[in-house]
Amino acid sequence: MNVSAKDIISKGEQVVKLGIGIGSYYGGDGYSSSIPPISASYEKGILEGLLGGKASIGVGGYLGYSANKWESSFNNEMWGYKYSYLILGARGLFHYQLVKKLDTYAGLMLGYNVVSSKYYGSDAIAPYVGSASSASGIGYSAFAGARYNFNKKFGAYAEIGYGISALELGVSIKL
Repeated sequence: MNVSAKDIISKGEQVVKLGIGIGSYYGGDGYSSSIPPISASYEKGILEGLLGGKASIGVGGYLGYSANKWESSFNNEMWGYKYSYLILGARGLFHYQLVKKLDTYAGLMLGYNVVSSKYYGSDAIAPYVGSASSASGIGYSAFAGARYNFNKKFGAYAEIGYGISALELGVSIKL
């Protein structure tokens, strides 16, 4: 059974996805989001016709960003930290058609996480609460998702995994 190029990514086909995240891994109790998790990704199909025509492979890049802050007060003086998170990565994706008209996939990402924080608030409290810091380094992720195409160019997707958020929802555009 051959799969239509509309159903899963084909060799040479290019897709851009723009998403917003739900359930950030960055933050916790007492944190408020100043910029919700957002992402952009690009993928190009490099192999098709695998597993009886039901599978293909793509490669691409990923960019994710989020920012939040944590606040407290002491003696009526407000203070806190602002955090930003940037993920840049290269991704490999395996597409397999489980359901007609739905591009289902799983993949791995290797990238770099840029994490920074900045103190804000009362100068009187600053010496007692510690300075801001940064913690950047190599990051990796596993993810799974599905993309539904409304027509030959536009679609919607959902993706779960460990990236800028636990769940990403967004739009996809075939170039």
